[in-house]
Amino acid sequence: MTGALHEECGVFGVYAPEAYPIAGTVYYGLYALQHRGQESCGMVICEDGLFSSCKDLGLVSEVFSREKLARLPEGRMAVGHVRYGTTGRTNRANCQPIEINHQKGRLALAHNGNLSNAWELRSALELTGAIFHTTSDTEIIAHIVTRERLASPSIEEAVSRAMGRLEGAYSLVLMSAAKLIAVRDPHGFRPLCYGRTPEGRYLVASESCALQAAGATLERELLPGEILVFDENGVHSRREHCGKTAPRICAFEYIYFARPDSVIEGQPVHAARLRAGAILARRHPVEADVVVGVPDSGLDAALGYARQSGIPYGMGFVKNRYIGRTFIAPGQGERVNQVRIKLNPVRETVEGKRVVLIDDSIVRGTTSGQIVSLLREAGAREIHMRISAPPFLNPCYYGTDIDSRENLIACRHTPEEIAKLLGADSLGYLPAEDLGELTGCPGYCAACFDGQYPTPVPENTQKDRFELPLSQSQKNRREPSATE
Repeated sequence: MTGALHEECGVFGVYAPEAYPIAGTVYYGLYALQHRGQESCGMVICEDGLFSSCKDLGLVSEVFSREKLARLPEGRMAVGHVRYGTTGRTNRANCQPIEINHQKGRLALAHNGNLSNAWELRSALELTGAIFHTTSDTEIIAHIVTRERLASPSIEEAVSRAMGRLEGAYSLVLMSAAKLIAVRDPHGFRPLCYGRTPEGRYLVASESCALQAAGATLERELLPGEILVFDENGVHSRREHCGKTAPRICAFEYIYFARPDSVIEGQPVHAARLRAGAILARRHPVEADVVVGVPDSGLDAALGYARQSGIPYGMGFVKNRYIGRTFIAPGQGERVNQVRIKLNPVRETVEGKRVVLIDDSIVRGTTSGQIVSLLREAGAREIHMRISAPPFLNPCYYGTDIDSRENLIACRHTPEEIAKLLGADSLGYLPAEDLGELTGCPGYCAACFDGQYPTPVPENTQKDRFELPLSQSQKNRREPSATE
C-alpha cells in the first residue's frame, strides 16, 4: 500500500473581441479549477500574435503573484492549465501550456487526459527525428498537430487530422496567433465546456464552475469528438469525429474529480453524489445514530445517505483547507501525517455514537485506516464505512494515475477483510451496476472498476516511461519479427 494516486488536470481558454487585461480572467478560471491539479500551473497570452507566458511549480496563488500578473500584457486570447502529472514527473519542463514555434506560426497547448498510445506515437516520432523537451504526452500531441499543420490549410484542419492518430483521453485548448480551439476526444472521457461573458468574451474550461468564477454563463458542453473554433468570425463547430464511438465520460468525475457545483454531461455533480448516497443507503443499510462524510467529496454522498435512511446527518470532521489532498502525497509516511494535519474529528458529533462514515473511494487503504482511527479516538462506538464508488480493481489509462493492481487493496482482500484491516465494523461499496443511476447518463467509462476498456490496453504503462535511459527505452520497445 505504497505509492501515490494522482487525478486530473484542468484546462482553460479565453477568446475576446478586444484586448484587455486577460490574465485576471485566466487567474480566476484556474483558481476555480485548482482541485484538478496542484503540482503546477501556467498561462500563455497572445498579444497581436506574440506569446507571453508564466509557468511554474506550485498552486495558482503561489505562481501568479500580483506582481507577475501585472507584468503580463493585455491580449485577446489566452490558454491556462493546472496540472497533476499522470505521465511525466513533476518538474518545470513539464509545466503547461506547452509552446511550439514552427514554420507557419506559433502554438500553445493545454491538455487534460492521457493518451493510451503515447508510447507508440513518441517512439515513431523519435525515429523520424523529433526532439522532445518534456516527458509528458502533451508534447506528443503538440508534435503531431504541428506536423499536420505544415501540410494543412488551417490549424483546425491540422487538429482534425491529428485526432485520427490519437487514442485515449484528451480535452484540449489550443491557441494559434489568430484562433482559439477547443477539442474533446471522440469518447469524451474528460469534460470540456464553453461559455460567454456579458462583454462577448468566450471562455473554455474543463468544468462549468470555472466559467462562473470568471464571469461567464455556460453555453454548452462540447460533444465527444467535437472541434470548436473561436476566431474573428465567431464560433464554428466541426463534428467529423463525433458519433464514431460510444460516449464514455469518466464515472469518477461524478464521484470525486469534479467540483459539486459543476455540471457534467448535463448532470449536476452535487445531485449525482446525493444519488450515490441514496444508493448506498438502499444497498447497505445499517442501524446507526449519525451519518458523517469525509470532506470534501464524501459530504454530498453522506447527505444523500442520511436523507434516504432517515439517520441524522452530522459534521464529523473539520478540514484544514491549507494543505493538498492526502491521496496525492508522494509517500506513505507523508500521507499518514497529512491525514492528521488535514482532518480533525468533531467529538461532540461522534462520541458514543454508531457512525456511518461515507467516503468517495478506498485505493490502498492507508488513508481510510487513519480516518477510522481518528473516529475511534474521538469516541465512536461503531463505525460502518460506506464508499460511494465500486472497488478499484484495474489500472486506468485515461488520466487517473491508477497504474498497478498490486497497490489496490480491493485486489487482495474481500470487503470483510478490508473492514477488519481498516478497523471498521462493516464496509459497503457502491455496486458497479448502479453507476448508471449515479451518473445519470447512459455512456460512461468504469474500466478502473470493471476492466472494460474502451480502447486497446497500452503496451507500456509506466508513468515514467519517457524518463528511462535511452538504452532501457530501446530495450522496452518491441523488436520487429523477421516477417515484418
